[in-house]
Amino acid sequence: MQGKILIADPIVTNRIVLKVKLASAFYTVVQAGTISEAVEIAASHAPDLIISALELPDGSAADLCRQLAKWPQTRQIGILALAGAIDHATRMATLESGVHDVLVKPYDETLLLSRVRSLIRTYNAEAEWQIRDDTTRALGFAEAEVSFAPQGEFVLVGQDRATIQRWATGLRPLLGGKITLASGKEVMSKRLDGAPPDVFVLVIGPERTSAEDRLQLISALRSNARTRHCGILVLQTRPDATLATNALDLGADDLMIDGFDAAELALRLKALLRRKRMSEKLRQTVRTGLEAAVYDPLTGLYNRRYAMPHLMRVAEQARGTRRPFAVMVCDLDHFKRVNDLYGHASGDAVLIEVAKRLRGSLRAMDMVARIGGEEFMIVMPATTLPAARKAALRLCDLIGERPFDLPGSPEPVRITISIGMALDTLPQSSSETAEVSAQDAGARLMDQADKALYAAKVKGRNQVKLGRPAA
Repeated sequence: MQGKILIADPIVTNRIVLKVKLASAFYTVVQAGTISEAVEIAASHAPDLIISALELPDGSAADLCRQLAKWPQTRQIGILALAGAIDHATRMATLESGVHDVLVKPYDETLLLSRVRSLIRTYNAEAEWQIRDDTTRALGFAEAEVSFAPQGEFVLVGQDRATIQRWATGLRPLLGGKITLASGKEVMSKRLDGAPPDVFVLVIGPERTSAEDRLQLISALRSNARTRHCGILVLQTRPDATLATNALDLGADDLMIDGFDAAELALRLKALLRRKRMSEKLRQTVRTGLEAAVYDPLTGLYNRRYAMPHLMRVAEQARGTRRPFAVMVCDLDHFKRVNDLYGHASGDAVLIEVAKRLRGSLRAMDMVARIGGEEFMIVMPATTLPAARKAALRLCDLIGERPFDLPGSPEPVRITISIGMALDTLPQSSSETAEVSAQDAGARLMDQADKALYAAKVKGRNQVKLGRPAA
């Protein structure tokens, strides 16, 4: 499944129609008819996105957003509102509450699904960094809160210089910060090599060349190391669902399809700036707090000091989201022989290459750590048993099937790895969940994975074994 979506709508037929569309795109769907039901389901099911009717029996989509903002586990969930009709004041009030966007019926189905993918991608990226930030704080490396942040820098990118100049004049009193103008060619020739702005606003006019240039520019900005974390908002002067869909799928963060509106654009740019500042802070906290203390200097992987608190954080998140996670403990087979036969430099080369292969074959959200001499630990959040088993077998083959070039050996040397794996079996009731702490769950899984690793060694090495809970 691509993600879990909560539909909040008082009309059953609306929920059914939308559920069919989302299920056909392989999303898991849960449903609610009121704000109170939606809040309860959001807290217990941890959806990746909420699609809400603009009006619900006990309030509005804006009220739902404000309710979810009260709780840490739900405040980051994206909300997309659907409306039959909406006036400008209501639209602005809805967006100001934190709702990410309002689509007016009849909406384009392809654009809806693209919007869904974009918002879930944003939510997952923020959730990943939040977990790592929580781990860093647990280790005592968090930076002090900053009471203020500098104003942002924004670039309006368009072909009609006079028009975007007029827009910039209208934006400045509402937005603050620095607003500059550029063409697509100027961005490509100057911005990609210098200090990037916080947000690019890419204006797509009716001309076909304008649309193609802006879509290419999105790809260029996302692929460049200096600009990949910049916010990108696409502003269409004329609605075009196909172009809007392509823009979101290429990596645009936000979208305005009905032309320029100074108040709405300022609101969206402020939201993008806040998200960018938060992401920068989380990344910086992780970088500065962990590089010296919790990375293994030889392989560049996390070490045990980071891995164990991170395991507890993932277990804690699993208690709340009720999504299983997997733990693997991996050990190189007969590694002492490598050091004895070829020298410790060759042993180090093996460890470095193994780390590279492991890291390169896993998801971005998965954690790989070196927790001992030739022992590695992998934590895979939000994964099923078949997916975890498939990943473990892939890793086993990845190490064993391609020999290693070692400085102390004239011929490539075959190295194999044994893997013990355990999957979190979540308690079936909330009372059981309360009794099983995240620390207990993490320790239990490590113990199961260790025993499974021992079984893999006994059974002949170079294989994967699944740990079972004690009877």
